[in-house]
Amino acid sequence: MNKIIKRLDSVHQKLLDTVLAVDPDRFKQRPTENEWSVAEIIHHLQLVEERVISEVEKGLAGPPQRAGLLARFIPPSIVASRLVRVKAPKAVVPTSSPEKQEAIDNFEATRKRLKELCAKAGPQRLGQIVLKHPFFGRIDGTAAVSFVSYHELRHYKQIREVLRKG
Repeated sequence: MNKIIKRLDSVHQKLLDTVLAVDPDRFKQRPTENEWSVAEIIHHLQLVEERVISEVEKGLAGPPQRAGLLARFIPPSIVASRLVRVKAPKAVVPTSSPEKQEAIDNFEATRKRLKELCAKAGPQRLGQIVLKHPFFGRIDGTAAVSFVSYHELRHYKQIREVLRKG
C-alpha cells in the first residue's frame, strides 16, 4: 500500500505543479469544442475520487469479500495509457467547473480524504472489499486506489496535451 500511496503523491504533485502555473483564463479554456479544459479535467478527477471514496466506505461497512479472479490479473497501469480513448461514465463527466483555486482546493480536499480512508482501513481491509469499476468489473479496494493514481497519470498527460495546443 505504501508504494500505491507514493505513486498517488508523486503523480499528484506533478499534476499540481503543472496546473498551478496555468493562467486562470487558460485553465477554463477548452482547446476545441469537443475537448475538456484543464478545469474540467481537474473536476473530473475529483468526481472520480469522490466516487471511489464513497464505494470504499460502502465496502468497509459490509462484510469482507473477494474480487473475481480475472480482476487480480488486470494491470492497473493500463489506465494510464492515452492510446485507448474511453468515454467517461455520465456520473463523472464535469458539467460545470469551479474557478481555478476552488477547483484545486476541492481536488486537494478529496485526495486528503482518500488517503485518510486508506490509512484508517489499512491494506488488508482494503483488499477485502469489492467495488464495481465501470470498465474492469469487480475489483478490490487496493486495486481501486491504485487505479486512481494511474487515472490521474492519464489525465496529467491529457492536461499537458491541452496546454501544448494552447
